[in-house]
Amino acid sequence: MKSEEFIKFSDPIKLFTIWLEEARKTEINDYNACCLATSDAAGIPSARMVLMKRFDERGFIFYTNLESKKARDFERNVRVALCFHWKSLKRQVRIEGPLLEVPTIEADEYFQSRSRESQIGAWASKQSQYLPEGYESLTKQIKYYEKKFHNKLVPRPSFWSGRIVVPEKIEFWKDEKNRLHERVLFIPQSEIWLKEFLYP
Repeated sequence: MKSEEFIKFSDPIKLFTIWLEEARKTEINDYNACCLATSDAAGIPSARMVLMKRFDERGFIFYTNLESKKARDFERNVRVALCFHWKSLKRQVRIEGPLLEVPTIEADEYFQSRSRESQIGAWASKQSQYLPEGYESLTKQIKYYEKKFHNKLVPRPSFWSGRIVVPEKIEFWKDEKNRLHERVLFIPQSEIWLKEFLYP
């Protein structure tokens, strides 16, 4: 028998809000962590964990270095997938859809909300590139930008911003006995969400 919440909810964003809040209370670390899957021009997949920083009617938002491996994938294939897995709750949420850019002012505001150390780190890290001298290279870059921005506001780097995953599919998965897991899929259709139950 399907869960009451699967039956009564017609808006996946409201259901996701409830699940995320429950995960915040039960997950030991990073309740907002999710696996981001991308693929390059040849269709070769790549996956890594990222932190979803917020979500709203537009979609699910994360931030990254725009010169990273994932960002290079974005340039070739704008379609991505997210997967949240909350082990403490035995739940998953899968999201698929294209990316939109976070508006500049919004990216600036979020960057300024980060700790100064994280701001410096964003400037210092050439994400996904090789460290020619090991971590000594990174340490040198951190010291350089600490000196450059000493007693100054750290601006957002032009190569660092956010992306919005616009959901074209949202699937909720709930663990059940005998591997008869509950799954419900939401697909936007006009101004409503089409809801379909799936076999385990």
